[in-house]
Amino acid sequence: MIDRIQRILRHRWRDEDDTRRAIPPALAERLAQYVADSERRHTGEIRIYVEASLPLSYLWRGAAPRERAIAMFGKLGVWDTDQNNGVLIYLLLAEHAIEVVADRGLSRHVGAAQWQQVVRHMGDAFRAGRYEEGLKQAVDEVTALLVKHFPATPGAPNANELPDQPVLG
Repeated sequence: MIDRIQRILRHRWRDEDDTRRAIPPALAERLAQYVADSERRHTGEIRIYVEASLPLSYLWRGAAPRERAIAMFGKLGVWDTDQNNGVLIYLLLAEHAIEVVADRGLSRHVGAAQWQQVVRHMGDAFRAGRYEEGLKQAVDEVTALLVKHFPATPGAPNANELPDQPVLG
């Protein structure tokens, strides 16, 4: 019970200002450009979602950050890409939690161990407060997987199905 109360308090002390300090507008713009540059190399879609804390409804029921990441994967439409090859990179500041959620088209090719490696690399940078470095590294690693399994074909249409701008909550 004490752990649950401590968790709720840790989350309630965080707000959107914390998110904006971690990802200021100039960084958000650079990340959007980085995602756009990545998506020209493959047919997948990458979304970044960073939030300071979980909503109270998640905290009351003791939900894990993974549950929120999956919910945002759906809410942001990452699951609804033409080739089912969207990827959500999720960061929860209050718990220093990182999740990568990939759609079924890419999950057929990439195992859990590879996704855990991406998360581990991001975690090293985030623990040091280097959010830009960690997110760029994650986009690079996701890009390499998408290029390997869903490369863009020169001259073929490659629609940008989802916004490239990170979502900050």
